[in-house]
Order: sequence, then structure tokens, then C-alpha cells
Amino acid sequence: MFRVSLVHRQIFKEHISIFCLAMFSLVFLIVIGKVLQLRELFLGLDVGILEMLKLFGFLIPAVLLMIIPIATMLSVFLTFLRMSSDRELVALKASGVSLYQLLPAPVVFASLCTLLTLWVSMFGISWGMDNFRTSVLELAQTRAKVVLQPGVFNKSIPNLMIYSRSSSLATGELEHVLVQDTSRDSGGVTIVAPTGKIISDTKMGEIRFVLNNGKLYRQDNNEISVLGFNRYTVRLALSQLVKGVHLGKLRPSGMSYPQLQAIKNDPSLAESQSFIRKTDVEIPKRWAMPFACLVLGLFAMPLACAFEGMRQQMGVVMALGNFLVYYSLLSISMKSGEGGSGISPSISLWIPNILFAGLAIAGLYFTAKERTINLTSMITHVMFLRRKDKGGGTCRS
Repeated sequence: MFRVSLVHRQIFKEHISIFCLAMFSLVFLIVIGKVLQLRELFLGLDVGILEMLKLFGFLIPAVLLMIIPIATMLSVFLTFLRMSSDRELVALKASGVSLYQLLPAPVVFASLCTLLTLWVSMFGISWGMDNFRTSVLELAQTRAKVVLQPGVFNKSIPNLMIYSRSSSLATGELEHVLVQDTSRDSGGVTIVAPTGKIISDTKMGEIRFVLNNGKLYRQDNNEISVLGFNRYTVRLALSQLVKGVHLGKLRPSGMSYPQLQAIKNDPSLAESQSFIRKTDVEIPKRWAMPFACLVLGLFAMPLACAFEGMRQQMGVVMALGNFLVYYSLLSISMKSGEGGSGISPSISLWIPNILFAGLAIAGLYFTAKERTINLTSMITHVMFLRRKDKGGGTCRS
């Protein structure tokens, strides 16, 4: 009993070390990709290093939903691949320890990963996206205030020319404002107001120039119409000011689970039927992805035994290939649900988990009975036969 518990602790430690390495590597690769994707955002807003790191920190929960299952599978797969290749599993079996007795360590490890992913799925994603949007809006609002230099006709904002005799960077207050808006197809309008203010809206993803007690001039052919107003708002979508990132209305993929449930219970909160379908897909996805950690972790055990003798570099490729199959099935189910065709998303998104869980159970059973095929030997044998055929047969002495 003492010997088995010691083995469990060693296996669990190895899972943790590989998991940390895999998480660091995958997050680093994704961050590099995000840098290229958001380069226009960082250049446009003149973001510093610390602000950039903070923004990336807010984006990480959104990618952890996919990264944690991959890292979980890699941890279990590489641990048991090493044990299988080093004949440790054979030695343990000769000592009377079966494969089933080794299950507690990977099951506990995969369960902890499932709980972590579940928290990220329910609350972490929305926390990160809300803070990311708020931070970018603050940076964009600061930039909008900065470019509005008093006494200067500012043309830095697309389709808008803004002039203010005086402006406050701290409060966003404007005095003696002139705005020329050329975004309308029917022709531009010129707005003159004694006072105004810059306001940011996180939910709508826009900056508003609110003007008070002014007049609006519109030219139509050779006629100019004048309209007085008490309050007039010029809306500037941040997609015009901030490139490379979506900051419009919040999408289902960036919402918390309670927000998704609220839309499901009251469809009138959704802006379109497509939005409702995406919500119906997102809800089961938030449950399916966390439990993928447990399913893929158990699936990795017999898979590692089947590839006994394979080098760890190739093992990483094989594990990622199997996860690609899993994620492809999940993506097909998601696209089918968003298109409104096929099986209900609450069923179809669980099909990959059910399929891989069945393979895991069958694989564990046959591996424990020593009835699995050594895929590494089979691949090596096939490659040898192909080389032999290309060489023109056997050599004669």
C-alpha cells in the first residue's frame, strides 16, 4: 500500500511539472500570435509595455478554455509514455500493481484541471473580456482627449473634424466646439455648440461626443438647413479608432454563464436570432470543454501505452493530433448549432466527450488485459517495408 501511494505521488508530481511546462509554452505561442493580431491596436494607441502585459493578462482566460484540456492530455500522455518506454509499467505489473491501481493519480489531476477550467468557463472569460474592453476604452478615450488639442482643427479621427477652443484632459469637458461629420452618405453636417463632453460607453464599445445647446447645419444641394438642439450626440465606434480588435456589442463568447442563461431564459434580450443560436451553442460548450480535461486525461493513458517506445517529441505531435480530432468534432457541432441545423447543441457538443470517453474505457480495459497493439512497432515496420520496396528488393551477395 505504501509503495502504491508513493507511485501515485510521483506520477502526480510528473503530471504537474509537464502541465506547467505545457501551459507556459502554449500561452507563449498564443501571446506571440496575439501580438501580431493586435499590432494595430498597440501602435494606434501607443500602448506601453506594462499596459500591453496587462491587456494580455485579461485575454489569457479566453484561451485557457482550450489550452487547459490540451495541457492535461499532454501531461498524462507524456508521463505514461515515459513510464511505458522505460519499462516502469512492466516492473510495476510484475510487482503486483495493475493499471487500474495507477488510475487515482491521473484521475485526481484531471479532476483538478476540470474544476479550474470550469471556473474559467463560468466566470474567468467574462472577467477577462470586461476588463480588456474597459482598459482599451480608457486608453482610446485618453487618446481621443489627447488628439483634441485646444485651438486646433483636429482630423486624427476618421470622418470627423473637431475643433474646441478649450478642453480638459481630466474631465473631457469641451468649450466652444465645432464638429464636421462626413460619415453620412447623404452629405456632411456641421455642428456648433458652446459646450460638450467626451463620454465612453463600455457596453456599446463607442465614444460619444455630447454637445449642448447648439446648432446643426446641413447642406442639401444649394440649400442649407439649420436645426437647433438642446443635446446632440456624435457617436464614434471604436472600430474606427482602434484597429485589430472587436469592441462592439458583447458577444456570447465573452459573456459569463449567468449572462448566457439570462438570454436563454429571456430571448428578447438578444439582438437577433443568430445571437440566440450562438448563445444556445455557447452554454453547452462552457460545460463540455471543462469535462474534456477528465475525458482526454483518461484517454491519454491507454494511448501512451499503445505508442510504447516512441520518443517524447513525436509523442507531443501524436497527442496534439488526437486533440485536433477532438476539437474538429467539437467545431463541427458548434457550426451546425450556430447554423440552426442538425442535432440540438445541448446534445451534439457532448458527442466528442462521449466518443473519447468510450475509447478511453475500452483502451483502459484492453491495456490492462495486455491486448493492445503496439502502434510504434507497427508504424516502424510499415516504414521499413516502404523503404525496402523503394530500394528495389533485397541485396545479393
